[in-house]
This record gives sequence, structure tokens and C-alpha cells, in this order.
Amino acid sequence: TTQVQRSCRSVVDFLYQIIMFLAIIVCVIVYGIYVKFVKPSFYWQNRQIFHVKPFSRFIKVFIRGKSFFESTIDAYNLYPDRRYYGSYQFLKPGLFVRDLDLIKRIMVKDFEHFPDHMSVINEKADSVVGLNLFSLKGEKWREMRSTLSPAFTGSKMRSMYTLMQDTAENFAEYLFKKDEEMLELEMKDIFSRFSNDVIANCAFGVKCDSLKDENNQFFTMGTTLTTPTVLVIVRTIFVNLFPKIVDILNISAFPKYIVNFFRELVKDTMAFREKEHIVRPDMIHLLMEARKGRLKHDTEKHHENDTGFATAQDSSQGKSAGKIEITDDVATAQALVFFFAGFDTMSSMLMLLSYELALNPDVQAKLHEEIDDTLARCDGRVSYEELLKMKYLDQVISETLRRYPPGYMITRLCTRDYRVEAKLENETDFVLSKGCIVSIPVSGIHMDPQYFPEPYKFNPERFSDENKRNIVSGSYMPFGSGPRNCIGSRFALLEGKALAVSLLSRFEIVPTKKTMIPIKFAKTFNIAVKDGLWLGFKRRSNKM
Repeated sequence: TTQVQRSCRSVVDFLYQIIMFLAIIVCVIVYGIYVKFVKPSFYWQNRQIFHVKPFSRFIKVFIRGKSFFESTIDAYNLYPDRRYYGSYQFLKPGLFVRDLDLIKRIMVKDFEHFPDHMSVINEKADSVVGLNLFSLKGEKWREMRSTLSPAFTGSKMRSMYTLMQDTAENFAEYLFKKDEEMLELEMKDIFSRFSNDVIANCAFGVKCDSLKDENNQFFTMGTTLTTPTVLVIVRTIFVNLFPKIVDILNISAFPKYIVNFFRELVKDTMAFREKEHIVRPDMIHLLMEARKGRLKHDTEKHHENDTGFATAQDSSQGKSAGKIEITDDVATAQALVFFFAGFDTMSSMLMLLSYELALNPDVQAKLHEEIDDTLARCDGRVSYEELLKMKYLDQVISETLRRYPPGYMITRLCTRDYRVEAKLENETDFVLSKGCIVSIPVSGIHMDPQYFPEPYKFNPERFSDENKRNIVSGSYMPFGSGPRNCIGSRFALLEGKALAVSLLSRFEIVPTKKTMIPIKFAKTFNIAVKDGLWLGFKRRSNKM
């Protein structure tokens, strides 16, 4: 009996240990869930700051059918009597800022508190891509920005303009030679092909013709990089919710074969040019000059808006001496992100520009007149200097970027605790903690009738010499603001203007039976049109 009792006691003790062990595991899991998922959702409530619930924007996108672009405008309009309100990026606490004065402080005056972007790259898995200017943080970003800034000045863009112009002329002439009264085309597709060819030519020194060679390697990789798949969306969610798991699993944002392709291309091109003493006014050459320490800031003064009203203003952050070494991997990272950003951003801008011209024939007629007059004055080929004198073209581009800003939501990471002082009766002083994310709704500001009356009306006259001086400071920022604005704004504006001249000198853009009016935006992070945007290119009889 004693033996049996001992055995029973041993079994009970064993079961007790198992139960206690499982209880501890359950407690650890529950605590982990609380710390990871529950506690952050009370961040604003604990500080007694007005806020919205976590995942509210995602609910609008995936349940109510809103695009992220449209939901940003809705979020801006949600509480018009507030300068800001608490929000969440997934479960990370953030501050949604509506007030222009506070935005200026965050992006310019108090930039040292908000110098970084959100992390979207796994530095371990994407060791090469993580070296790009957009992803770098802190001092590494400052050094890289200082090193690369001279590559994007007005004088460097003047050198690249010829390459852009040649690509634009070849593109437009190919379509014109089809000798059809009207071509019905999907805008995103054809402008993605143009953007691909411009970047391949101006960045890598590779000549592509994506209208003739529809499946060339550059274009295939561009579509792979920028097509929002379910896997990409899931990965984005995981990076924000489970960054440590992403690190453990070594999940990469970019396919390895694409990174390797660009690495070999950059490396081989640099080596060949060095050996053969080849100089070409493109991005590879500028990176080679930066590697040798010969890339300097312009000594001549340029007007800050030399390529157009939308040009992002230069910052003193980019004018100090850069110290970072331009290795093959660093050069590859800059070239890759330049390709990635330009491929989608410019094709979307050109697509939406064409849409607005098709729906506003009076605007298009006035632009045709300016283009025809300029071409006649320039003997059929517009110089860089004459392009920058085309005021109405700049107004049309500026209005397109107001209506559809490529960076419709800007985010900044708070790297040092930041005190926000109350100014309204419904506010209290509070400290924004290190690690919080600030969201700046550019599209909402651009569509606010307080700053731009009749915001849904496409009206280039907002940016005429007479009217643009009335634009409220800080209310127009299609390429961002402050030291961390878009370094490539000049390139983007020149590319858009070069194609507009080449295309509109040959065609009138018109709606067709397949044109969706109004357009419906796809539920993606970028600005995309659901089911594509179809328009007609009608041959002009008085082609210059």
C-alpha cells in the first residue's frame, strides 16, 4: 500500500509540475500578447489624448473598399476642428497631424527629433537594399544625403535632359508612326514602359525600347518590383507587427535575383567605363564621381524652383561634406531604389496627367498652344532653358501633383521624446514618446478647400504667377518638405515635362468608351487605378 501511495504521489507531483510548467508558458504567452497587442492600443487613452482605434484605416480599405490614397483624405477630413489626433500604424502609436505650423516644426524646425522614415526594410535580409538613401537612418543618412545631393542639382539635370528628351522623342514617334487616327491605350502600361526606358538610359546607361521589346529584362523587373501582390502586403504587415520574426526568418523585401542583377550591372558598368575612360552624363557616372570624391555642389546659384514650382527645396543638410564610402553595394542600393521609385511614381503621374487633360480639353488646348509656340521658336527641338520657360506646362504639372501627390502620406519616426504644447481648448500638453510614428496627410492638405478652393476641380491657374504667391506656405508639398524631402524631384519634373512636349506635339488625348469616369482607385499602397485607365491618343493634323 505504501508503494502504491508513493507511486500515486509521484504521478501527482509529475502532473503538478507539468500543469505548473504549462501554466507558466500560458502566462508568458498571455503577457507577451498583452505587451505586444493590448498595451500599445491604450497608448493614447492612457495619455488622455483624443485618438482613433487601431486598424481603422485598414478597415476602410479592406472592408469599405477605399484605397489608401482616398482613406488618407478621409482621415484628414474626419476631425476638422483638431490640429492632430492619436492614431496607430498597425499597433504602433502614432500622431496624425493636420496643422501646418506643427507640420513645419516636425519636418523642418525640429527635424532632429524626426529625422528617419519608418523601417520597411529588413537590414539583415536586405543587406544591400538597406543601404539606400530612403532606408538609412541618423548619421548614415546625413552622410549619404550629403554625398548624393550634388548629383541632383540643376546643372546635373541639364546634362541628363538630352537623354530624357531622346527617350521621349523615340517613344512618341513610335506611337505616331503607327499611322492610326486614334490609338486606344492603357495609360499605366505605356507610361511604365516610358519610365522604364528613361531610368535605364539616365541611370544605368542602358538603352531600352519597351514598346518594341515588350518583355525586356529591365521592364520585367520593374513590374515585378512595383506590382502589389498578396505576398507583398502580408510581408508589409509582418514587418510592422512581427519585426523579430521577420529577422529570424530572414524575409527579404526584394527578390535576390533582382538585387544580384543590378549589383552585377552596376559593378560591370563602372569597371568597363573606368577601363575605357568613358564619360556619360548619367547616374552611374555621378556615382563614380562620388566614389572618387569629385562630386561637388554647384558653385553657381540656381533658383530653388529651377525645374518647376513643385521642386523640393534644397536643404543645408545636403550641402555638408559627405564622408560615406561608395562601395559597389552602396552604388547598387542607390541605383535600385532610384529605379524602384521612378518606375511607379512617374508612370502614375503621367497617367493621371493624361486623364485630367482628356477630361479638360480647354486646359489641353492651351497647353497645345504653348507647346506649338515653343517648338516653332526652337526649330522643333526644345532646349533645357526653353523647357523651363514653359509656364503653363509647369502649372499643369503642378496641379496634377496637387491633385495626386506621389507621396500622399509622409511618415516620420520620433527618435527623441518630443513635447507638443496645447494651443486649443480641446488640447492638453503631452510628450510624444521615442519610437512613435508621425503621419502627415499630404493628399488631405492638398484637397482642403481652406488652402485650395474647389479642390476637386482641375485648375492649373492656381499656379499662375499671379495666384501662386497666395498659396499658403507649407500647404503644397508633392515631394515632401524639410531636409528629408525627395532628392529626385528635379529629375521627375524634367522627365514629365519632356514627355508632355513630345507626346502633345503629336497627339490630342481624349476619352474613349473604355475610359472610367470618374476613376476608381485600387486598394493598394501606391496610387493605382482599378482595372486600368484607358484613353485615346488622337493624331494632330498640325503636328510640329
